[in-house]
Amino acid sequence: MPRHLLAIDDLQDEFAGVLDWAIEFKRLWSTGDEVVRNFMPLDLTTVGCIYEKPSTRTRVSFEVGIDRLGGNPLTLLKNDIQLGSSESIGDTAKVLSRFLGAITYRCFSHDDVTALAEAAEVPVINALSDRHHPCQAAADLMAVKEVFGDDKVRIAWVGDGNNVLHDLMLAGVMLGHDVAYATPSGYEPNADVVERASAIAATTGARLIATNDPVEAVTGAHVIYTDIFLSMGEEHMTDKVQAFDGFQVNMDLLSHADPEWRFMHCLPAHRGEEVTDEVMDHEQSIVFDQAENRMWAQMSILALLVDEGAWEAMAEFMGLLT
Repeated sequence: MPRHLLAIDDLQDEFAGVLDWAIEFKRLWSTGDEVVRNFMPLDLTTVGCIYEKPSTRTRVSFEVGIDRLGGNPLTLLKNDIQLGSSESIGDTAKVLSRFLGAITYRCFSHDDVTALAEAAEVPVINALSDRHHPCQAAADLMAVKEVFGDDKVRIAWVGDGNNVLHDLMLAGVMLGHDVAYATPSGYEPNADVVERASAIAATTGARLIATNDPVEAVTGAHVIYTDIFLSMGEEHMTDKVQAFDGFQVNMDLLSHADPEWRFMHCLPAHRGEEVTDEVMDHEQSIVFDQAENRMWAQMSILALLVDEGAWEAMAEFMGLLT
């Protein structure tokens, strides 16, 4: 049976290794290392990339990353296939499995990517759903690890209790980090995801802290993270924006953080709304490191799910296996 990535805790046991692999692979690639440059676990493999939602970072990072691993990315836009319209998701999954070596799916409903994975005979990677965004979390924690190494830090989220927060919580506590999240009342994260994160935190010694006060969440934090207040598809919900009054990440809010704070945002950013230009462009902002890391983290995930033996061989070459 293929392995799928629908939420980041699907990789709970391997997550730290996935990040170490991505960090070292990225470093060696930048040096022009021939072994890394010739690593082709996706050789003769076509990866289908399905998009119900438009994308910049997801599409480019997957297409370039798949190509660098020797594969062929096949981008399928919403109107290119009959997924869920004149053909069931299950039947589409079975058909695509006969042609493809893996499938990525950026969709609206998490139920749809779950249904695709249940019927697929090849690995399925959730490239974003309304419930989870695991590839973003992998890039995020990779960026944190590049700055802070294996030190345990406090990650503060300020904003909506959305899909990005869900996987950030899970990923953060999986690595033993404390995660504090401040959301307006009524916009808290999904209770089932909080329960899963709390259970993981109990095993790693991490703390999960919920509040409706941004200052409380940010106080002493090493990483401060926000996202747009209205997600894609919510642009009509103008009343929702009013609930986020006082949740902007600005220099006044960051004065409560650790002096060596780092700012993060999954992009696209609405400058002047959830974050100021001064914060976005600050030398302690690592927003664009996160964006680049989408590719490297996804390359590690793809190699692991498609050819675990090749992933392990590269890990051994990079000195990550003892």
